[in-house]
Amino acid sequence: MRLPQGGDRPAHELSAGPVRECVEDREPSLNLEKPKSGAKQPAGILVVDDTPANLQVLAGMLKDRGYKVRPVPSGKLALLAARRDPPDLVLLDINMPEMNGYEVCEHLKADDKLKGIPVIFISALTEPLDKVKAFAIGGVDYITKPFQMEELHARVETHLKFRRLQIELEETNARLAKANGRMSRDLRAAAKIQETFLPREVPRVPGTEFAWIYRPCDELGGDGLNIIPLGDGKVGLYILDVSGHGVASALLSVTLSRLLSRPSEPSSILIRDREVGDPFDITPPAEVAARLTRLFPFDLATGQFATMVYGILDASTREFRYVSAGHPGPVHLPSFADPVILESRGCLIGLADEAYEERSVRLGAGDRLYLYSDGLPEAMDPAGEQFGVAQLLEAIGHGRSEPLQQSVALLLGLIARWNGSERPQDDISILAIEVSVSLGLGEPGVESLLHPSAPTKTQ
Repeated sequence: MRLPQGGDRPAHELSAGPVRECVEDREPSLNLEKPKSGAKQPAGILVVDDTPANLQVLAGMLKDRGYKVRPVPSGKLALLAARRDPPDLVLLDINMPEMNGYEVCEHLKADDKLKGIPVIFISALTEPLDKVKAFAIGGVDYITKPFQMEELHARVETHLKFRRLQIELEETNARLAKANGRMSRDLRAAAKIQETFLPREVPRVPGTEFAWIYRPCDELGGDGLNIIPLGDGKVGLYILDVSGHGVASALLSVTLSRLLSRPSEPSSILIRDREVGDPFDITPPAEVAARLTRLFPFDLATGQFATMVYGILDASTREFRYVSAGHPGPVHLPSFADPVILESRGCLIGLADEAYEERSVRLGAGDRLYLYSDGLPEAMDPAGEQFGVAQLLEAIGHGRSEPLQQSVALLLGLIARWNGSERPQDDISILAIEVSVSLGLGEPGVESLLHPSAPTKTQ
């Protein structure tokens, strides 16, 4: 059955009777759910046409299909009705006095509360430009008069389903945005906690300078580093790297860092039994690695592991005793020689089946030592080529003439240029030491290094 075109017959000759006879035996629409927050009611359709007979026929056909229909005879009344009670879909005639269908659609799309409502134009205009204009101003479909009822129903059902899915998607996105906001706040708070395990202030050691940089690739990183006064003229230094990224890696990194904290912290394992003997009985590096391995055996369920370089610098002798647990070896830059990578064999934390081996290097005046994470040599350029150990050594050598902190910053900048991005692909940690002159134990400024705050006894 085709609906007559507006104007083809007088309004009093347009009757809904024959149309109802054609559709009354058809199965009613199953789409009786209004796509608004799951409300259980028929979908609401606003029908706009200045011809009363057309309104009567369309309203009758749609009501027979189970829709809640509101017929209005003008564009202005349509806008008032839509603002008072937004419909789920609008069927809109084009040729109307005072305000045509195009203008009505433009007003709907300019309203933030109404712009998502699908508009289907129903018109006797058949020129392609008319249809193009209808779609350009926001219409979702265009039906020409006369039309088949089955076609109208199919298109209405289709766009109502699209509208319901759109609303569900918007609601889901709103929930996700809220959850993401909460997660972002939690991540920022966690990052601040993680920052507390970085060096709060660099120890003032006459004749020795320290510099460091920490750049996580995500909000939370799996790297950790610190510089810890141990007493008796010694300073502990470490860099650790937990596999993976994100929350799980950061949690393990923070846990390890807490164990590698100042002797004044009850959780610190950098001094031996607090209840017995010397309160500054410093734990040797190999014993520190062995204890971490016992505390954190490799777990197949999580697949996480950690690497670490931990060492103790004796300020009086300039000897650096260290242990490596699967971590890249420190780079020693002598004052008048090329940089070299120190030997660093050792099993990952949690996977050692033999004792860790302790090594040492004595630093001369003007020497530098660089500890770093694998985010430096394994950094890749856009073509997938790694920065590599050779370039790392060359870069460290070129920074010899720069102040220590500047040499570390230049190294980070070189990695960023290699990556082609300021955001690293992996966590980057660098901790550097420079020994400038011999340190006598009687020199001013040494007392704080020899006797840091006494450790708190465990309860």
